[in-house]
Amino acid sequence: MSLALNKRDCIVASSLVLFAERGFDATTIPMIATSAGVGAGTIYRYFENKEVLGNTIFQEYVELFTETVKKDFPYEQSIREQFHHLFRSMILFTKEQSQALYFIKTHSSAHFLNEESHASFKGLLNIFKCFFDSGKEKKEIKNLPSTALIAILYGAFLELQRLVRIGELKPDAAMLNDVEESMWDAVRLHG
Repeated sequence: MSLALNKRDCIVASSLVLFAERGFDATTIPMIATSAGVGAGTIYRYFENKEVLGNTIFQEYVELFTETVKKDFPYEQSIREQFHHLFRSMILFTKEQSQALYFIKTHSSAHFLNEESHASFKGLLNIFKCFFDSGKEKKEIKNLPSTALIAILYGAFLELQRLVRIGELKPDAAMLNDVEESMWDAVRLHG
């Protein structure tokens, strides 16, 4: 049983890397099979087709991202502390799953995603929406549409991670603190 699980894990890991680096459409089942060290037929034992594989990976990693953000969320603390948690959770997920973040970023509107994948991504974004809605109610977050506030935070974070990925930025604790403060400054209501 563990051998089967290991093959599936190898397929998922290899697919994630290839989808992140090459894109879903430019990646073929034979490429995945070669990378995973399995035959193409083995992939079809676990996944009906490439679309099912892509949706499975997307959903698994969005769920992992969602769990990372939800874990120990400081609901009873200040909006600023909640923002700190969101930022640090994104950093944690990126450190542990940089390929997954890039895959999610580049495929969150992909043609192959099914309703369940769209719903899982919407669930992730809903955490940020609820945070921003709460902050606006408390008059601590700018009164912009929550989708715009998500774009400011998540979009800027994704771009920073792209710069790290290509080697233009080398993040250290001081820089991450300054980035967090700058992002907070971009969304907080200035009084």
